[in-house]
Amino acid sequence: MLALIYIAFIAMGTILLMAPLSLRAPIGWGDALFTATSAVTVTGLVVVDPGTTFTFFGQAVIAVLIQLGGLGLMTFAVLLLTALGIPIGIPQRIILREEVNQTSLGNLTALVRIIFAIALICEGFAAVALSFVFVPQFGWAPGVWHAVFHSVSAFNNAGFALFPDSLSAWVANPVITIVIPASFIFGGLGFVVIGEVFTRRSWRRLSLHSKLMLVGTGVLILASWLLFAALEWTNPRTLGALDGISARVQASFFQAVTPRTAGFNTLPTGEMRDATALMTIGLMLIGGGSTSTAGGIKVTTAIVLILGTLAFFRRRTVMQAFGRSLGTNEIMKVMALTTISITVVFLSFFILTVGHDGSFLVMGFEVASAFGTVGMSMGATAQLDPVGRAVIIVIMFLGRVGPLALGFFLATRSLPRVRYPAGQVYLG
Repeated sequence: MLALIYIAFIAMGTILLMAPLSLRAPIGWGDALFTATSAVTVTGLVVVDPGTTFTFFGQAVIAVLIQLGGLGLMTFAVLLLTALGIPIGIPQRIILREEVNQTSLGNLTALVRIIFAIALICEGFAAVALSFVFVPQFGWAPGVWHAVFHSVSAFNNAGFALFPDSLSAWVANPVITIVIPASFIFGGLGFVVIGEVFTRRSWRRLSLHSKLMLVGTGVLILASWLLFAALEWTNPRTLGALDGISARVQASFFQAVTPRTAGFNTLPTGEMRDATALMTIGLMLIGGGSTSTAGGIKVTTAIVLILGTLAFFRRRTVMQAFGRSLGTNEIMKVMALTTISITVVFLSFFILTVGHDGSFLVMGFEVASAFGTVGMSMGATAQLDPVGRAVIIVIMFLGRVGPLALGFFLATRSLPRVRYPAGQVYLG
């Protein structure tokens, strides 16, 4: 049901983007389908330039699709039904529960209100801040629209920009390099985490999930920032082309955090060194947090994998973190999600390379970007034939809807009717 809802909105977006009111230049149905899918799945990969191809109406359609896909289609439906006074039934609550990755059917409407309040506040602050950059450059009406569009795109980790080179023109602008990353970092933390931080206001009162997300996000940001700066500092095609240490530090921070499913760039992605591109692929596959606008296998999944490995080497049967324990059930969920994700990425990569003999790293980069709903590209997306674009469309859809649908199977339990004697398998 959840997958069908997303497909319906993708189809609706495709039709609206093909309307004459949306277009400055003619495009094909395949381009419209690709753009609509990229918007609903908050990926950001494009085959046409949104700023020059679409009119204000077309850009507004993209922004609405981004907001719908980022916050959740069922979330909007529940909010609308609540506003109209229509009671929310159990089937709708079950679908909403899977979309926001919850285990209980209670307090879902309260969570929906929290999600919208957080989104509107963050996007509003970002739009006001970005107006100080765009209004002086483009004028009042275009400047305000650019600020609103990019604030929505940033908070929802979509990566859509109205400029052909994304945000490269403002590589050393502190407003752009601080407000945009702050928006997609907040959006990628997850609404549950943000809600707990603002309501509980104490580290000790935070849940284990929030603690893992905050620590994991901080470590990933710091590590990727330092690594990107070290790898690209002397690259004359990226950081090496910038004047001054301040510009390089800002650019390295932006490029280090944007792979976590944001998708914007202030430096040419295709000019990165191979080691940096490989690091970026890893960050794209990890992604952001659960119940967030981000994609990927999620930060908590990666942390639980690490905790499980440490517990194995310490000969422990239970994982521990921040005074709490995690059992084998969490490991089984993480293993299922990771295995399926790796399988989807590998098969998609294989299919894409069958029909395209481009750079191995570039193709892998595009697949990881699509699956992690990131939107960064090394230039291969626009060069793909219809079959290749279809593969990317499927990957984007699976990257956004797949983990949501898989959550249903991971959240349900069944007791076996038959038990067999324990066996032994030699591993390693």
